[in-house]
Amino acid sequence: MDEIKPKRVTSVLILVSPFLVGWAALFIGAYGIAPLDILRFFYEALFNPSAPDVPEKAILFDIRLPRLALAGLVGIALAGSGVTLQGIFRNPLVDPFILGVSAGAAFGCALSVGFAPSLPVQFMAFAFGMLSVVLTSTVARTQGEVSRLPLILSGVVISAFFTAMVSIVKFLVDPHKLQSIVFWLMGSFAMADWRLAGVAALGITAGLLPVFIMRWRLNVMSMGEEEAKTLGIHVRRERVIFVAASTLMVSVAVSVSGIIGWVGLMVPHLVRMVAGPDHRSLVPLSMAGGAAFMIFADTMARSVSNFDIPVGIITAVIGAPFFVYLMKRGGSESWGR
Repeated sequence: MDEIKPKRVTSVLILVSPFLVGWAALFIGAYGIAPLDILRFFYEALFNPSAPDVPEKAILFDIRLPRLALAGLVGIALAGSGVTLQGIFRNPLVDPFILGVSAGAAFGCALSVGFAPSLPVQFMAFAFGMLSVVLTSTVARTQGEVSRLPLILSGVVISAFFTAMVSIVKFLVDPHKLQSIVFWLMGSFAMADWRLAGVAALGITAGLLPVFIMRWRLNVMSMGEEEAKTLGIHVRRERVIFVAASTLMVSVAVSVSGIIGWVGLMVPHLVRMVAGPDHRSLVPLSMAGGAAFMIFADTMARSVSNFDIPVGIITAVIGAPFFVYLMKRGGSESWGR
């Protein structure tokens, strides 16, 4: 009983962390806004819409709020897909970035921006993101059972392939489009607005719902394929649903923000360390932690200097040492095995 109480407190803190970090992010930035002014602007928006507009109000409602919403949604997508893929493949070192989903989705987006603007960016991102997962899994199966090392190596190979394809697109594309592709590939929320946040909300919610509803099945699937079949789980069908939902979330996230790596690896692992391996709580807590982490990283990206640093650089600087730490521990201690 004494152990359960701290876990509950920790879980509640993780669930409310996006709101706490988001509140702080509203008044932190190159142009500071006092917390009391933010409360006043919210009050005026709700109860006194005829109040005079001031520059601070425009910064809050037209720049920071949509950017915060988009960062939170992308964090939910990346961390949610990461914890799902880790459960499916029984591997805490798996994430969408390592499996090649991000690189595949990036290639689809680059094709859409560079050569096929009539095709929706989200559709192209999803198609090539799904293709990358299929290729990674197929290559890994050539070694027999899909275990940790073949899966990671296959993901590295497929990521390298799609990264090379993106480089070809960059080489062939019109110079005016090249700049936007290069900036977009580094990962950023600088172009965030309410329309983009709405697109992200629709796509990410569509992928999030099946994962959230079926999350208890990840507990069974993480026990192994034979055990899951014994307990009545249709492993292949469930795996397809989870992979498709995860790929949809990541593809939509990549299409609105570019490539932002390591979130799907770090956040679920840290949450698992403090909240345990039960996916019924691990999935929503990872999503909340992902939103908080992404908002925090984006706040750093736009606050540490006079110009907007791509948030993908911030997450990579944090994520690369964390991955080395996981490799050193063997990745299995926090998996509960």
